[in-house]
Amino acid sequence: MEKTKSSKISLEITSNELKPILEQGETPLFKTFLAGKWVSSKEYIDVKSPIDWSTIAKVPRLSLNEVNEALDVNYEKGRWDIRNLPGEKRLKVYHRVADLLEKTREDFVNALIMNNGKIRAAANGEVDASIERLIRADLDAKKIYGDFVPGDWSSESLETEAIVTREPLGLVLAIVPFNYPLFDTVNKIVYSTVIGNAVVVKSPSSTPLPLLMLARLFELAGLPPTSFSIITVPGRDMDEIVKDKRFQVISLTGSTETGEHVIRVGGIRQYLMELGGGDPVIVLKDATFPLTAQRIATGITSYTGQRCDSVKLIFAEPEVYETLKVQLVQEISKVKVGDPRDGATTAGPIIDEKTADEWENAIDDAKKKGANILVGGKRLGPTYIEPALIEVNKSKLRDLYLFNKEVFASVAILVKVDDANEALNLANSRRYGLDASVFGNDINRIRELIRKLEVGAVYVNDAPKHGIGYFPFGGRKDSGVGREGIGYTIEYVTAMKTIVYNYKGRNVWKYM
Repeated sequence: MEKTKSSKISLEITSNELKPILEQGETPLFKTFLAGKWVSSKEYIDVKSPIDWSTIAKVPRLSLNEVNEALDVNYEKGRWDIRNLPGEKRLKVYHRVADLLEKTREDFVNALIMNNGKIRAAANGEVDASIERLIRADLDAKKIYGDFVPGDWSSESLETEAIVTREPLGLVLAIVPFNYPLFDTVNKIVYSTVIGNAVVVKSPSSTPLPLLMLARLFELAGLPPTSFSIITVPGRDMDEIVKDKRFQVISLTGSTETGEHVIRVGGIRQYLMELGGGDPVIVLKDATFPLTAQRIATGITSYTGQRCDSVKLIFAEPEVYETLKVQLVQEISKVKVGDPRDGATTAGPIIDEKTADEWENAIDDAKKKGANILVGGKRLGPTYIEPALIEVNKSKLRDLYLFNKEVFASVAILVKVDDANEALNLANSRRYGLDASVFGNDINRIRELIRKLEVGAVYVNDAPKHGIGYFPFGGRKDSGVGREGIGYTIEYVTAMKTIVYNYKGRNVWKYM
């Protein structure tokens, strides 16, 4: 696992559709989209590439006044413009965005490589997922329905009836993480607007470029321009915006600490949050090899572990422990770390030095407490790391930083347990409860573990992967509030409204 050398980083936009949103030059200057207008600003934020930490673009650093002016439009006009656009026309908008995304694919792929450090296959995969999510908005629409409630089941409500509907809440604040900036923005815009909400998207400061490019496609596709904005504001300056009561929903994907802060600042309103994870895996004595080791290794190393559903803990029964250990070392050793522009690279850089520092410190903490590094664990450069597999005795596990905190980079702990029940107790003792995996063939043992694992999703004979959200996902405990997933998110961005009709004395019903 050696880091390959990189050449000079440069970002160039070639699609005619996207060129109007930036000024090309040695360092491209992007505009941002605020309630129908492409705007620059007096100050700019440098956008760095994790490949070599060079500045590849600049985006506006918006003031609170600039944001408030856009919110006035989004709230006063935009939330009604999107609501008054018929649902079937909203679906056509998403399909047009999907077509435009395919047409401009290469620019988006290059942005994800340069801005996120993704290898080309992963960047193409994110574009593919975004296109499919747009097309599958029809499945969200099928969940927009209500109920009829007859009144004759209570003497108090005789000669009345009610319908229960779902309505858009109005204006959604969507806070997007750095790791999947294109897909997460598509996802949040679709599930917010499909029911008729306006949406303001807070871009991640480290990876804002795919969001700004996507905003242009939504504009071209015909989403009401007053109904969405992309705000390029550093996270530390967001408190006043989060406090704004015009936002009736806050949708956040990020760390548990960020989620806790947003709830404290935001107060009472609707929240949808997918927060910290770092998923555990339980390997039973009848697990199938080499499939088990291959899937777990992918769960550890995919996108250099910068995924909330990345595998961080592996509990194995004694009968398969040594086989699993040997095969995991073999699989992880195949990873080639390097410049994501190199076709031979299978793992690119970490998003920034701070995250790589935390990863390095967490591994040092484990070593000091008796852990054994089985493979990897070396820092190859400011933002480059070797995916690490660490073996630790179960008696030391709860003392480790890696057990108590989600470290957003490729590292997993391997633990031998007496049996599945011990693995279950250790997994459930963490503060997080996003996903878990179970590998084995005894369906009765697997079913018992499924029942007792305190997580939002359990994957059987596969590593956790949220994908496009075709299956709903979300956490328990400190891992989140609510569920994301096609069709399943509707209830978190809508309000129920009950309408009661009174027909008393009008001889509609004649009860005995």
